[in-house]
Amino acid sequence: MTSATDRLLLWSLRLTAVLACSIVVWILAFLLGEALPALGALGPLRWLGDPSWHPTVGATEGHFGLAPMLLATAASSAGAVLLATPVALGSALFCHSYGPPRWSGVYRRLVQLLAGIPSVVFGFWGLVELTPRIARWQPPGQSLLAGILILALMILPTVSLLMESALVELPASYRQAAAALGLSPWASLRRVLLPAAAPGLASAVLLGSARAIGETMAVLMVSGNVVQLPGSLFAPVRTLTANIALELGYALDLHRSALFVGGLVLLVLVAALVAVAEGLAATSLAGGRAHG
Repeated sequence: MTSATDRLLLWSLRLTAVLACSIVVWILAFLLGEALPALGALGPLRWLGDPSWHPTVGATEGHFGLAPMLLATAASSAGAVLLATPVALGSALFCHSYGPPRWSGVYRRLVQLLAGIPSVVFGFWGLVELTPRIARWQPPGQSLLAGILILALMILPTVSLLMESALVELPASYRQAAAALGLSPWASLRRVLLPAAAPGLASAVLLGSARAIGETMAVLMVSGNVVQLPGSLFAPVRTLTANIALELGYALDLHRSALFVGGLVLLVLVAALVAVAEGLAATSLAGGRAHG
């Protein structure tokens, strides 16, 4: 028989779950409501067809092209993920399999500390230290490359910790079976543990990508904030998040509504990545139970 305390806990958890879902739905409804005037006035083709971003207050004659900022967002996030993923995997393997227990614990605390540094601190460091070094190599310094490097540094601890969790959650029977077959530690990792943890590792990469897409302040400070298609790694660019942060304070009417369209696009991108990550995590958990 369920006790009164258990029933109270159950209903409290249900209320918390409903509240969390309601917040997400409310945010989506708010974005849709604010973006509808621009979506209705401009139509779906203007967002990718307009050559640039020069919105006119209360008029449809301006340019509302999101393509340069969307491409800059995708390029900076993809570049950061490509740089951070192998380093994060090496970090996770060190903590999980190769590092001495004492040093692994100290290293893990340092990675957790890196994950907690505010994004504006990364941006300030990038603006003061990183972009001048890039400028000496190839002006102007504030560029797509600077955004990629800052984002890679920011998502590195998150992806590393999630990858380590994916390795830790593997059933002990995997390691025991590999040892019984006489496999070396590296062969066990390459042939058994890494393939088994692949869904969890991919989920970590996708969640890191979601964070990179949604990052604002650090990218705003180092990327140059020029609305253009990036012709090279050294070209200044502006991401969707930076565009919203820069212009929402003074935008009016159709201009303001168009900024919410950019926010809606970001929400859809992040939601898609999180959904894929959750699916991969569920696959990993189901596989672990089947072989446990």
